Amino acid sequence: MNVPAKASTPPKPRLLDQVRERIRTLHYSLRTESTYVNWIKRFIIHHGKRHPKEMGLPEVETFLTSLAVERNVSASTQNQALAALLFLYKEVLGVELPWLKDVTRAKRPKRLPSVLTKQELQSLFAQLPPNGDVPLVIRLLYGTGMRVLEGLRLRVKDIDLARCEIIIREGKGNKDRITVLPQSLIEPLRAQLVWRRTVHDHDLADGRADVWLPEALEMKYPKAASEWPWQFVFATKNYVTDPRSGAVRRHHLDERLIQRQVKQAATAARLSKRVTPHTLRHCFATHLLESGYDIRTVQDLLGHKDVATTMIYTHVLNRGGRGVVSPLDMP
Repeated sequence: MNVPAKASTPPKPRLLDQVRERIRTLHYSLRTESTYVNWIKRFIIHHGKRHPKEMGLPEVETFLTSLAVERNVSASTQNQALAALLFLYKEVLGVELPWLKDVTRAKRPKRLPSVLTKQELQSLFAQLPPNGDVPLVIRLLYGTGMRVLEGLRLRVKDIDLARCEIIIREGKGNKDRITVLPQSLIEPLRAQLVWRRTVHDHDLADGRADVWLPEALEMKYPKAASEWPWQFVFATKNYVTDPRSGAVRRHHLDERLIQRQVKQAATAARLSKRVTPHTLRHCFATHLLESGYDIRTVQDLLGHKDVATTMIYTHVLNRGGRGVVSPLDMP
């Protein structure tokens, strides 16, 4: 009599694989996945490669404190590590950590944003190539106040040339908002869309026209990924491999292209201020306030939850130390 072999139980996924699986189930971004996994690795190594199940609140507090005291990290970096560990314990291990009261907090410095004058901006733009998608993205960041990834993730359906507006989907805090589309960029954007449509038609003929969509949308609208409205406006010239699914297709431009072009233009323009793509968002807000727009309008365009965040841009209105005339300049 043959006894059927006992079915073997598949091995339980390793901890970091469980973390990745949970992150993808919750539809977090690839960047968040990479960041959380990195912090969890560092936490484990810091405590001699002990399994997080064997550790708890004291070990988390010790690790976070060491970041502030020994590594002298910024407050945002420490908060990032904290978010990763809270995710690990709550979402993967099913453990609620008590409030962390004994952590030495990194100090959050109060820094004012770097802002270019309109003359400095013109000098910066003068160093950009006259045509191309990267220079267009850079001008769009200043003209709309978008964050760099918000600009790169624009899809065709989110640009309304007739109404001169752009809908920003799933911005920071997973919120949608509407911002202004500069009149001066309508024709360059129209030309960009014509080129993009040509590329899309070519991809359709090759059977490779699909782009990345969030999993929920991909399941709800299975054909949407290859349809024109869902295409990225600023797409890669070549096909790239999706690091999660392995699918080979076009994606939006890499933000490093924008960062590199801005840095090169700032250097060529001989600007003395630190300039990054995010500086253009600061300039957008500041110049609107200087032009007399009310702060609530600027808050809505930027997508700030709290007007206190927008208030930081009022520093430029306080010319020369809160509008005070220096005694050296008095008659």
